[in-house]
Amino acid sequence: MKLSRTPLVAGLAAVGIAATALPLSGCEADAASPAAAAPKPGAQELPSVTLTTPRAVRSSQREEVTGTLFPAQALQVGFEVGGRLEKVRVKKGQAVQEGQVLAQLNAEISDAQLAQAQAAVAAAEVSSAMASDVAGRNAKLQEQGNVSDLQNLTSTTQAKQAEAQLLAAKAQLAQAQAGRRKHDLKAPFSGTVTDAPEQVGAIVGPGVPLFGVENLGTLLLKTTVAESLRTQLKPGTKVRVEVLGGGASTDEATLRTIIPSADPATRRIPVDILVPNKDGRFVANTLARVILPLGEAQEAQSIPATALSSSGGDHVYVVGASSEVRRVDVQVLERGMREVVVKAAAPLDKVVEYPTPSLSEGSRVSVK
Repeated sequence: MKLSRTPLVAGLAAVGIAATALPLSGCEADAASPAAAAPKPGAQELPSVTLTTPRAVRSSQREEVTGTLFPAQALQVGFEVGGRLEKVRVKKGQAVQEGQVLAQLNAEISDAQLAQAQAAVAAAEVSSAMASDVAGRNAKLQEQGNVSDLQNLTSTTQAKQAEAQLLAAKAQLAQAQAGRRKHDLKAPFSGTVTDAPEQVGAIVGPGVPLFGVENLGTLLLKTTVAESLRTQLKPGTKVRVEVLGGGASTDEATLRTIIPSADPATRRIPVDILVPNKDGRFVANTLARVILPLGEAQEAQSIPATALSSSGGDHVYVVGASSEVRRVDVQVLERGMREVVVKAAAPLDKVVEYPTPSLSEGSRVSVK
């Protein structure tokens, strides 16, 4: 019996074609995988941000203002009388006590006038004593009838005249003594000599400033605040003072005076602050910053200064659970170089550090 080979060949051919087709389909699938994983055209990466966690603190609202540190006492002094400058007893930078002699004028003429006044007083005392003695004896004799009334009246008048002359002589002596004392220039208060003549021999006139004396143990910081803050400040409050551009500072400065009259030029309220300076850490006539506390301490949060934005008002950005940015307005209670203390309507959780101008309400971001 003869078999036909046509169906067998056709079946084998079909199996071969299928076997060949299977590998080709796998290659096409592998080639299509990267294309399917690639991002769609037009998609953008989300901006990445760094978050910081605020720190809970207690603080009060503060106002920072600047002012000038003046000596608590400062005076240019000179002689009340004219003359030749004979001696200078102190030097620049020297500390002096109240009443210490700073300089002296030549006192030859003044000493002669003083001696003359003293002699006049001595003579007047003798004349007054003699006249009083005569008047007393005549009064007794007049009672006995041995001296007339006229003689008694004359002696009494002469005694009173001698007494008046004594008083005049004493007045001239006091004037001479005062003139002599004015030849010695004394420190009006304890302090430091900031200016002094370099040499002697010059003829100086009355009232010409020769020495500068400043009390630097306590300085007076003069500044101004806005009128709206006047009622929140109280005399006697301790405040912090820092030198601008320097390291000196103190927390023991005291708010001394709040002037109830605005400055005509700035419409701000003048404020005086006493700054202790016995250790000499502050330099007079320099600029300083004062931090004035306003009101009672309250709950607040401290954040890095780099997290605060001030464009359109002080605010920060927080990131929610859906990675969306939300703006939160804050009130700055205390500003520092590295940190700021703020108060928000609700506690802050995660705050964006280094916010960029492109951040806005509702923006989506990725967290580093």
